[in-house]
Amino acid sequence: MNLPNLLTLSRFALIPVYVVFFSTNQLKTAFFIVVLAGATDILDGYLARKRGQITQVGVMLDPLADKCMMLTVIISLLASGMIPWQAAVAMFIRDAGMIAGSAFFHFRGKRTVPANSLGKLTTVLFYMAFLFIFFDFSFAVAYLWFVIGVSFIASAIYIVLFLALNRETDTAN
Repeated sequence: MNLPNLLTLSRFALIPVYVVFFSTNQLKTAFFIVVLAGATDILDGYLARKRGQITQVGVMLDPLADKCMMLTVIISLLASGMIPWQAAVAMFIRDAGMIAGSAFFHFRGKRTVPANSLGKLTTVLFYMAFLFIFFDFSFAVAYLWFVIGVSFIASAIYIVLFLALNRETDTAN
């Protein structure tokens, strides 16, 4: 267990904290918790690379922590009526598919594709969408749909990279 992995685990701990603030209608604080989770994501990745502390556990837990936080935010926004159910379903399908696919292939010994710039951009765009939604900007839902489209494109690119990486690995063995 190293500091980057502890920071990743802290994101799991922030999920119930977010739920408490969101469910008591403290939306600005709830949004701050989401931003704090995002900051730990940036910090753990930076520290893991800088200190040479990238671990298989971290590679697996980091995106899982991100997806769990995102799914929690999506469910809370849906339950409160702040986003349409169709957007929540689209985001849920994409994130659940990425979690299930990553876990399935990880436990079968397949290599995973590290986070790429498009995936990181998608995360930033989702955080911006959450900002617009939490602070009730008039264009928030339209912007969210744009980000959902970008996220599906990023997922498609990830799948292509994953297949190419594992095709190389399979032919090398």
